Amino acid sequence: MTDFERMLDGYRLTTAEILYHLPDHPGLLQTYLWQQYDLAPKYPELRKFLDFWQAKIDGPLHSVTIATSCAVRPAEFRYLGQQLTIH
Repeated sequence: MTDFERMLDGYRLTTAEILYHLPDHPGLLQTYLWQQYDLAPKYPELRKFLDFWQAKIDGPLHSVTIATSCAVRPAEFRYLGQQLTIH
């Protein structure tokens, strides 16, 4: 399935900022940005990635912040209060 087909099925471009503790220095936080097309509000792709993170990566998660954007949406029209005549 292409990205465009996924967008038509309701998938949105999702960005997650993941803060995690460094394994060797637990008092320090590191940032990781993850971006993928995902289906809101359950975010199955992000959940799959976070499950992988917790199972395979040593750095324990601190927090995850999600931002999403709908790339395919109806066009927006605004009408002007003027009329211009061109010869």
